[in-house]
Amino acid sequence: MANIQKRTTKNGETTYRVQVRIKGRPTETATFKRLTDAKLWAQQTEADIRRGQYFKTAESKKRTMGEAIDRYFHDILSHRKNPINQKTYLTWWKKQLGSYTLADVTPALIVEKRNALVGSTNRYGRVVGKSTVNRYTQALGHVYTVAKKEWGWASENPINNITKFGESRGRVRFLSDDERARLLAACQDSDNPYLHTIVVLALSTGARKMEILTLKWQDVHFERGVMVLHETKNGERRILPLQGYAYNRLKDHHQNRLLGCDYLFPSKIVTKNPSGQFLYQPIDIRTAWENAVEKASIEDFRFHDLRHSAASYLAMNGATLAEIAEVLGHKTLSMVKRYAHLSEAHTSAVVKRMNEGIFG
Repeated sequence: MANIQKRTTKNGETTYRVQVRIKGRPTETATFKRLTDAKLWAQQTEADIRRGQYFKTAESKKRTMGEAIDRYFHDILSHRKNPINQKTYLTWWKKQLGSYTLADVTPALIVEKRNALVGSTNRYGRVVGKSTVNRYTQALGHVYTVAKKEWGWASENPINNITKFGESRGRVRFLSDDERARLLAACQDSDNPYLHTIVVLALSTGARKMEILTLKWQDVHFERGVMVLHETKNGERRILPLQGYAYNRLKDHHQNRLLGCDYLFPSKIVTKNPSGQFLYQPIDIRTAWENAVEKASIEDFRFHDLRHSAASYLAMNGATLAEIAEVLGHKTLSMVKRYAHLSEAHTSAVVKRMNEGIFG
């Protein structure tokens, strides 16, 4: 029920104080100079409360985007393993939209900021492409999803009304035999003692960089010849076969490991907890990697392309798309179809054997 009280200030001005009370809900109060405005607000507020919409709308007008992103960091990202990219994306959005309330962040405003990001240069000197910008938008969308479903801070997700940029099928850049030899030699000569082993693991397993850098010794099972990834990009546990040269490299590395450290590849920078125990972090190989690529005279090649190289080598050695997807940890075949042309010889051989079997 709505209650409107007429009040007169010391200056002789008349105002109308509205209180809307509904059982089980806190009282909502507002003051207006005109009675018609007071009545209209009372009617709309009471209707919204009964529909369950008012409090979400009210919260979205009080909460800023900066508050939402800060809470998302605390409630969501703090429980994820190395959410580096999401932190980068959301820190950028906080800088662009942090002072706006959630209610004031419209699809048009998001698109304006998003479009300005395309073609800009990031802190590493690389041009931000449309695929990457889609990841920025996706990260912001999940903040709104959580704010709507779990916090009651938003009544709708503006990202749902934004069309994302079209993306290419994805590049297939893999190392030639000569490039691979040069790169491994450069990694062997690197000042970083871990780089060569890390690159060997990437080439032999197709694992992502952070999947390798965050490996712990408890995840390595030499007797079974596997490494277990407990937290992956798609959220599922994945087992990486550890064979041949990669197995031997890691076995040697294990014999010379840093005692008391869980990580295979720890950083030199350590901290101590209150009890005096050393706390290690995964190593950062960015500089060492870039120096090795430059020394090997390899152009247009990123660390993630080692994953493409592993998949390409699998395809060229007769692996099916389903087998490649299983090794890389993809849930569907759509992501590995880019390697289909590399397995044409294998496919032709399979069809040839089938024809010989049925036609003689």
